[in-house]
Amino acid sequence: MNPVPDSPASPWRHGVTGALRAALVPLVACAAALLLLTAYTTTGAAGDPPARISVGNGRIFAPLNAATTAAFFDITNTGAAADTLESVSSPSLRVAMLGRNVSKDGTGRMEPVQSLVVPARSEVRMTPFTIDVMVLDPPLLNVGDTISVDLWFRTSGRITVEAQTVPARW
Repeated sequence: MNPVPDSPASPWRHGVTGALRAALVPLVACAAALLLLTAYTTTGAAGDPPARISVGNGRIFAPLNAATTAAFFDITNTGAAADTLESVSSPSLRVAMLGRNVSKDGTGRMEPVQSLVVPARSEVRMTPFTIDVMVLDPPLLNVGDTISVDLWFRTSGRITVEAQTVPARW
């Protein structure tokens, strides 16, 4: 028996097969790169390192008068980037804002603060002598009462924490 000569379509078929094989290498490389980049960004390794904010030790002074009181929190950032506390709110408190105690000519007064930067890998402790949350026109609070407070951070968003009412002690 004589071998059957190649059909006229064979050179075309070999050309297409060769082209597909040649295109397969860059296609697989692109798919692998896309898969690795997706895994890289999903783990949080890409871009700026995140802040990791936690808030605890919430306390609010039992109001000595009906006009004002103050709340305090310990804010910890274990992340590799700073974050900024921009505002404070609570359904239980009428007006709450960041403030600090300022002494001038022997007289102390509170003044508003726009924001509070919490540096990376640090802790900020609010006290009556540093920065705190000024509460204007507070509700009736008895020692032991707790209220829910939302702290709003630029990067970390809202963090809700409980603050316990404590006797006012400077």
